[in-house]
Amino acid sequence: MTEAELDRLYPEHLATLMRRADAALAATGFEALEIRAGTPPLRFLDDQDYPFKVNPHFKAWVPLEDHPGCVLLYTPGRTPTILFHQPEDYWYASPPLPEGGWTRQVELVPLRSQADADAYRRRLGRTAVIAPPESAAGTEAERLNPAALLTRLHYERAVKTPYEIACMRRATEIGVRGHLAAVEAFRAGACEFAIHHRYLEACGQREEEMPYNCIVAHNEHAATLHYQRLDRIAPRQRRSLLIDAGAQFRGYAADITRSHAAESSAYADLVDALDQAQRSLCGEVRAGRDFRDIHRLAHRAIGEVLREAGVLRISVDDAIERAVTTVFFPHGIGHLLGLQVHDVGGVLADADGHENERPPGHPYLRLTRRLEPGVVVTVEPGIYFIDSLLAAARRDQRGDAIDWERVDALRPYGGARIEDNVVTTSAAPVNLTRESFASAAA
Repeated sequence: MTEAELDRLYPEHLATLMRRADAALAATGFEALEIRAGTPPLRFLDDQDYPFKVNPHFKAWVPLEDHPGCVLLYTPGRTPTILFHQPEDYWYASPPLPEGGWTRQVELVPLRSQADADAYRRRLGRTAVIAPPESAAGTEAERLNPAALLTRLHYERAVKTPYEIACMRRATEIGVRGHLAAVEAFRAGACEFAIHHRYLEACGQREEEMPYNCIVAHNEHAATLHYQRLDRIAPRQRRSLLIDAGAQFRGYAADITRSHAAESSAYADLVDALDQAQRSLCGEVRAGRDFRDIHRLAHRAIGEVLREAGVLRISVDDAIERAVTTVFFPHGIGHLLGLQVHDVGGVLADADGHENERPPGHPYLRLTRRLEPGVVVTVEPGIYFIDSLLAAARRDQRGDAIDWERVDALRPYGGARIEDNVVTTSAAPVNLTRESFASAAA
């Protein structure tokens, strides 16, 4: 999709945000909305900032990801105003006013200092402020991030506009380029650090522009779910690679995981079986479906893979009943995706803040809602050989359910995870990740 096509989708996206804001303001007694992009915090005992991460509520309205100090002002019935921070500074480059087609839908006002914003604030009525807590001052704290208003906005945010889905498709295409480059580097014998940088290069994005820290894990490292280190030396024996890495486009995230075997092995067979199970689970992403049911199906699918691999000595039903599948699959099957990788509102039952409970024994499931058209989710089953969880299972009543010889053979590979980004529609789901891989291969 071209920039011109995205710009044609943006006005309706903005109109949707305005309708949602109008309803939230009316329900909570506010007359206007102020959303601050935020500023990067200063490092302790230093004169340098941490990398800037924009307030997600701000980038929902306008595609400005790297512009600290900007402010959005909105009053129902009026065009949104963007106070665009352009400080006079010879230490850092002052940003030019943006020129994209989306700018015709808002009022852009240069802002030389934060004090200049006060003149615009005085024109507003009782204003709700959405901003990092440290930016509040004095009585303003009473109007900062009102819970009832945020809950309404977060609940509605789960349903993406066509513009947002188009942005996420572009982010996915960028991430797929990175994954293809990463696996090529893995096949060539690169270390985790080099694979990571090859990924960034292929995506054309800096590390701080990524929606989350890339996970690049060789061998046993894949058993750490959020493995955060990057070895500078390649392992003596390359057995496996798990890479969980995304990308951003106009502030919207992609979240993709792939697992690769260095050569034919029982682990390679496990990855193939997990991939087939994952494809089947993606097909369950349909309007009206309770996501908790998909999570339960994932445990059955993983149990079947483990049974076929010879890891389970008991039936799949017994493995689920005795919580044996959680030894190998301890996290949730997926989460909402959008402006944030783990997008907000995943457990909300309604706009008033009531919540849907997580299934007993599954505390890490981030999404418990019933799916609607426009909701974008990740589907990410995994099988891991985590020493602490295996040790606990060996000690308790689950030890006889597991073939420990098979586990010992697979433990050096760490684990496997396959993750796609899937759009709920009124018909069949749309798998952004598989479509992007297919297009890249064409």
